Amino acid sequence: MSPHSHLLRALCATLFGFTLTACDADQKSAPITSDSQITIFTGGPIYTGVDNAPTAEAVAISNGQILAVGTHDIIIESAGPNPEIIDLNGAALFPGFTDAHAHLLGIGLREITLNLEGTESAAALTAAVKQAVENADNPKSIIGRGWIETGWPEGRMPNRNDLDPVSGDIPVILIRADGHALVANTAALEAANITDQTEDPEGGKIERDADGQATGILIDNAMALVQSLIDTPDEAQKREAYAKASDVYAGYGWTGLHNMSVDPQNVGLIEQMSDQGEFAIRVYNSIDVSGLEDLTTTTPRTSKNNHIITRAIKLYIDGALGSRGAALSEPYSDRPDNSGLLLMKLEEAAPIFDTAINAGVQVNTHAIGDRGNTLVLDWYENTFADHPDKSDLRWRIEHAQILHTDDIPRFASIGVIASMQPSHAIGDMFFAKDRLGEDRLDGAYAWRSLIDAGVVVAGGSDAPVERGDPLIEFYAAVARQSLDGYSDDDWHPEQAVTREEALKMFTLWPAYASFQENVIGTIEPGKRADFTAFSKDIMTIPAEEILTAKPVMTVVSGNIVFQATE
Repeated sequence: MSPHSHLLRALCATLFGFTLTACDADQKSAPITSDSQITIFTGGPIYTGVDNAPTAEAVAISNGQILAVGTHDIIIESAGPNPEIIDLNGAALFPGFTDAHAHLLGIGLREITLNLEGTESAAALTAAVKQAVENADNPKSIIGRGWIETGWPEGRMPNRNDLDPVSGDIPVILIRADGHALVANTAALEAANITDQTEDPEGGKIERDADGQATGILIDNAMALVQSLIDTPDEAQKREAYAKASDVYAGYGWTGLHNMSVDPQNVGLIEQMSDQGEFAIRVYNSIDVSGLEDLTTTTPRTSKNNHIITRAIKLYIDGALGSRGAALSEPYSDRPDNSGLLLMKLEEAAPIFDTAINAGVQVNTHAIGDRGNTLVLDWYENTFADHPDKSDLRWRIEHAQILHTDDIPRFASIGVIASMQPSHAIGDMFFAKDRLGEDRLDGAYAWRSLIDAGVVVAGGSDAPVERGDPLIEFYAAVARQSLDGYSDDDWHPEQAVTREEALKMFTLWPAYASFQENVIGTIEPGKRADFTAFSKDIMTIPAEEILTAKPVMTVVSGNIVFQATE
């Protein structure tokens, strides 16, 4: 049967009242009857993500489901009288973009608290704190997030001496963009009973100066020492943050998000907001391990509208490269006394892995350094070998930034998904050589090598660590250059991917990584009508122009959840 025959068959089944059934996330069987409204998207290039039919001129949908994909004339002629026509006006339509790694609550809180993203120096950080203190009405504390010191003229992390002159006795805690370090002022350190003599907790580090005095920088597990000073958002604040995050993400063009390190207590709230129409996009939750026991009896847990799915846990084996917490096989080139931090031991991980694999719960483990990645691959491989009756596991390594080159083919041979964030590479490459030296960059942010080895690479942003803009992530993947076009041989430009691969990284492969490839991820009949439209054709324009494109429309299950006004 030709593609056009298949198209006509699908449309005729709809128009004449026959049943067209498709497996989808919102209902197991979706009959489409003759009185259902048919909507047609046309008027711009359409990229389906389907290898043997990559482009189309029109898409017909009804009841949130894709009916047919094909040429403009056949779709229009076959749709019968009075279809709704949505004219793309030249915008390019894609399968819905999904961020395969982000932190939903953090995205929302970034928008409603002290946002330090883009802070250009320690002096600017001090000025921001001074302004926040002056604007606040009797603050108990000042909490902010988003600073990153790479590129600062001071050439260092901030410290409590930067904050003390403008904060007085108000505790100030400012979290680094990667979430793996923070700086606290003296008032915060004293309130948390941290002194120069306080010992480093396991998996954490209290930075000290040459005289042994605490600088205010706390790395990884040491951050927990001041956690009691950070107010936990109440339900009203969480609702505000989640709603804001959903709106922001829909406005960027994302139709879905893989939500990492979720407090299990927040899952019900996210489900409720989605079911009540307060939440626009799809969410795939990877919860904190504290919720594993409950998840074993409910996985996969879904909201009533099936837009919220929870079937994974998130673990951590190391920290971040920028704060030198990533676990390396050899010491940091710029800190020979430091090889990073291990945040989890095998004896802790093994029973968690066994419980998860027996219950069908997906395991997603943060690993950035080469030692961390090797260990996670070893542990996964041993777990799989101990459970030969379990298959289609789709366990993931989140970030997979620095790899031994001989570990790259192991991802494919073991069946592990690499969940990676392209913007990390174009930011980290300004300091990665200092941290690692030249030789270890061969396996750094190695998207091309992983894909060539047959690995599924699910693309994300790690927002609020990064901005969370799909156009930045797409650009980073295909250009492997900084936002102003800089690159050099140390950035390994050969690790860039093709446009077609980048499209899969943000559509089909996140769908696969969340067990939803039969539901979303491409534009083809039977799948949900999740679409992202950009003002420019990012598959053909010069790479540097990708960053000038704008989101035009975001569609989730046939509902337009964002539409540009200009």
